[in-house]
Amino acid sequence: MANLLEYVGCVHIYLGPYRGNPIALYLKRTASGCQISPKAYPWNDVLGSGETPNKAAADFEEKWKKKGLAAEMYSGPSWEGGIKPEKPVPPKPAAPPKPAAPAAIAGAPAAPPPAPAVSEPTPLSAAASQPAGESN
Repeated sequence: MANLLEYVGCVHIYLGPYRGNPIALYLKRTASGCQISPKAYPWNDVLGSGETPNKAAADFEEKWKKKGLAAEMYSGPSWEGGIKPEKPVPPKPAAPPKPAAPAAIAGAPAAPPPAPAVSEPTPLSAAASQPAGESN
């Protein structure tokens, strides 16, 4: 059985000062993915394809903009049925390498700083803690 076409949106073309008829966009699901395109001549050569309908819609929009029409000559595409064009995620830039520590350059392993030692109270600190007027 042939795959049925699903209506997914439209594009309006402006003919001079008048608004032309809308051009319907159809989705065709295949085993390898999805395709979105209009069926009306001369616009039927623009075909968006992708793994999902949203990716196919994003591909269609990208190819439609490259078609050569000025932005003032059309409006849309307007999507229906919950389709939202899914733009591919741009690759993350490579993280800059961290500078090496000076100890690592010298070849010596970095040792943790020594813990502060608890010291006995000195006579000076013991005298400061006694009330005034008393002596040892």
